[in-house]
Amino acid sequence: MTAAGRGLTTSSLDALWDFGDPKGSEIRFRRFVQQLRGDARRDLYAEAITQLARSQALQRKFRTAHRTLETLVPALPKLPVRARARYFLERGRVFNSGGTPRKALPLFISAWRLARESGDDVLAVDAAHMVALVKSGADQMRWNERALDLAERSGNRRARRWRASLLNNIGWSQSDAGAYRQALRSFRRAVTLRQRQGVPNETRIARWCVAKTLRLMGRTKQALAMQQRLLRAYRRARSRDGYVFEELAECLLTLGRTREARGFFRRAHAELSKDPWLVGAEPKRLKRLRELGAGR
Repeated sequence: MTAAGRGLTTSSLDALWDFGDPKGSEIRFRRFVQQLRGDARRDLYAEAITQLARSQALQRKFRTAHRTLETLVPALPKLPVRARARYFLERGRVFNSGGTPRKALPLFISAWRLARESGDDVLAVDAAHMVALVKSGADQMRWNERALDLAERSGNRRARRWRASLLNNIGWSQSDAGAYRQALRSFRRAVTLRQRQGVPNETRIARWCVAKTLRLMGRTKQALAMQQRLLRAYRRARSRDGYVFEELAECLLTLGRTREARGFFRRAHAELSKDPWLVGAEPKRLKRLRELGAGR
């Protein structure tokens, strides 16, 4: 191993991530890859390449991400099982984020199988949750529950930290099916876990899910009170959230407080229209926010 690469481990990769800054993460992964180039730790080099590709995909540089992953293809059969699992997982993510989930699905399933073979619960849970994102209906629920079951049984702390995210996904699957009471239980469990993890922003998001579900159940006044508390929490954190604005507006509109609702619809549109994914995926939703914010 080269002097530069000595002492580096797979956990070193996680320290390079800032998911809120994929461009900065890409720069750090490039430097990391340079440290490992020509090194004997081929498995670590391969995993670093997969994370470099992921940072590129998060910037929607999908062709670049695919080219980065292509560099691993000649060596793929000789790589350790864990490194191959990460390759399939990230290749699948690039396809999925790039709009071709059909190509992603078999890759995610391969990642799941390899991760289970290697005994890596963290990667296995991640892969199962990605399968669930591509699936729908009962299949989606089965894969989410499979991931949650593994996370709950795992002795790996990082795998167990997945539980709140998985409960969130399960809650939305239940909500989409109209099973609001079940969804509410899932979201409340997620709130409890987020509080234990000590992650304020994720806890606020989990509370938002509870509040939205209450509105969908017709418990509008209770939902409004929760969203108002969230609004104050974001202000204390010197932040704002377009989804909170949107839910405040929906609650107020339902309660007949149209004038108050209009201002929050306007603020929701201003914030959410900055999200490139939402602009591409839900143009009708944004149009509705704009029109209701304008009083139409």
